[in-house]
Amino acid sequence: MADFLHGDVRIAYALDGPDDAPTLVLSNSLGTTMDMWAPQMPLLTRSFRVLRYDMRGHGASGVPPGPYTIPMLGRDVVALLRHVECARAHFCGLSMSGLVGLWLALNEPAFLDHLVLANTAARIGPAEIWTARIARIESEGMPTVADAVVQRWFMPVFIAAQSPAFIDARQMLRDSPPAGYMAACAAVRDADFRDDLGRIATPTLVIAGTHDAAATPADGRFMAERIADARYVELDAAHLSNLERPAQFTQALVDFLT
Repeated sequence: MADFLHGDVRIAYALDGPDDAPTLVLSNSLGTTMDMWAPQMPLLTRSFRVLRYDMRGHGASGVPPGPYTIPMLGRDVVALLRHVECARAHFCGLSMSGLVGLWLALNEPAFLDHLVLANTAARIGPAEIWTARIARIESEGMPTVADAVVQRWFMPVFIAAQSPAFIDARQMLRDSPPAGYMAACAAVRDADFRDDLGRIATPTLVIAGTHDAAATPADGRFMAERIADARYVELDAAHLSNLERPAQFTQALVDFLT
C-alpha cells in the first residue's frame, strides 16, 4: 500500500497487476475499504493494472472534516490517476462510489475508458434516510448502526452462513471512522444525477442485485435505459454483490471490459 497527499487529505491506494496492462480503478462502497475487492483480485490482475484506494474518510486514508460531496470524491480519483501517471482508466464503483463514477463520466470523461456502476442508483435516497442515519451515529455510535446496516448488505442465507466474506465486511463497517462515515453519508444524501444520465457517453455496464433494497433493480434499469447503449446485468444477490456472487460479478466485469 502507498499513499499521496491531495489537498488536505492523504489517500491510501494499492496498485497491482502488469505495468503494461490497462488500468482498472476499483472504488469502495460506503463503510468499507479497498479490501472489499479481495475476491476480484486474482482474476482481474491477470489482465489489468488494478488501482484500488480507500475513499477519504475510510480505511487508511485521512478523515478530513465533513461534510463531503460527490464532486470532492470524484476529484480525489482524478488526482490519484494523475499521481500514478495514468491518462485513462476503466472505473468500477459500487454503491456510493457508483455516484462517483457518474460524476466522473459527466465531468471528467477524458479519464474514462469504460464505466461500471454496481449496486448503485442515480439517486440513493430519500435524503431523510441519510440524515437519520447521521443522527443515529451521533447518538448511538458506529457499532450499533453497523449491525443494522450490514443486514441490508446481504441476503439472509449469506448472513446465516457466517462466511469469511461476511465477517470481514461487517468488521470493515464496524471499524469505519464515524466522522468519515457521516461525512460520506452527507455526500450520498445530496447527490442526484437522474436528470443527467442522458449526457453520459462513456461505455457503461450496470450491475444490480435482485434482492438489493438499497439500490434496487429498478434503480439499475433506470440508469441503463437512459445511458446510451448501456448494458445491464442482474445477479442473485443483495447490496454487496461482488462479495455474495464473486465469480459472477468478476466475470461480468471482465466480459464487459475485454
